[in-house]
Amino acid sequence: MSNLHDQPQPPSWPLPDEAVEAALRRAFADGSWGKYHGPNCLELSARLAVLHGCEHVVLTCSGTAAVELALHGLNVGTDDEVILSAYDFEGNFKNVLTVGAKPVLVDVDARSGQLDVSQLEAARSPRTKAIIVSHLHGGVVVMPDVRMFADQHGIAVIEDACQMPGATVQGRVAGTWGDVGVLSFGGSKLLTAGRGGALVTRDSGIAQRIRVHTQRGNDAYPLSELQAAVLVPQLDRLAERNQLRTENVSRLLALLSDVAGLRCFVEAAGSGDPRRAQSRETLPGFYKLGFWFDAVALGCSRDDFAGSMRSKGIALDPGFRALHRTHARGRFRAVNDLPNATRADESILVLHHPVLLGTAEELRAVRDAIRS
Repeated sequence: MSNLHDQPQPPSWPLPDEAVEAALRRAFADGSWGKYHGPNCLELSARLAVLHGCEHVVLTCSGTAAVELALHGLNVGTDDEVILSAYDFEGNFKNVLTVGAKPVLVDVDARSGQLDVSQLEAARSPRTKAIIVSHLHGGVVVMPDVRMFADQHGIAVIEDACQMPGATVQGRVAGTWGDVGVLSFGGSKLLTAGRGGALVTRDSGIAQRIRVHTQRGNDAYPLSELQAAVLVPQLDRLAERNQLRTENVSRLLALLSDVAGLRCFVEAAGSGDPRRAQSRETLPGFYKLGFWFDAVALGCSRDDFAGSMRSKGIALDPGFRALHRTHARGRFRAVNDLPNATRADESILVLHHPVLLGTAEELRAVRDAIRS
């Protein structure tokens, strides 16, 4: 009987990094690793402010907490409604409930798998206070249209850039189209400290309300000095690694171009719509690379296919569960029957990002595993 440890394993994350190791040693040497208020959080905040062109940065314990704090900062509460995609991270839905508001679910685009902006008007009501917009699996939401709609109706936007730090969306750094942008530094993320997150905003009122909520004699949602220390050197390489991931996505899609039954969210790196290339003003991030899976064309179920890929050392897994299929109907309002989100629940596969920093041989191994 084969041992699990004998099977091929996907590339591990995070990668060995001499700069991160040096930062850990410095934090030990100067004692900042154990301080409440040391230099590392200040430096990380300053670097994030420059990257995003936002004056206010709030570091926090997770991306999930960051979304909750964004809702508090926008005064979202009891009897308010928050619009979000029916295919999204579970924590965003639960955060809306946590502050006493009601989630309003809209469908996803049938091609890109992202929030369908054309449904925002149907979702809007007099109680709509905010929209949570997540860029997922290498796709991007059409943010100029979201921003125009929100501004017309006095609705706030939370832009969840947890999957694509440093990416560019229609000419702006991801997270800066929103009234608040949200980042995650979780253990699997492109920038990782094991845990952690951040918010960015240009609005001093939002930042102040968040700080009033978090400061309770100490910071109730802290990012530690040690976490900040390891994030700063990763920021130094973020643009370089984002570029390499983008190039490797293009290479991988070329290798898979003749594989029936897998259709990527992007037809080429930088495209948020499989039918047309985006302009150079959009450069997505690739924490996950999303595919629509066709069980008929591939002759097996999505979950069986994912299990086969895992056994071959390829980190290709089912995507999120759709929110309308995992929560009681009384907890949310929906615009329609959400057919595309239902399809996403049943058919999305996502490739984890570490292989996208790999070699041409490793990309070919992905292609060979899928073809076999």
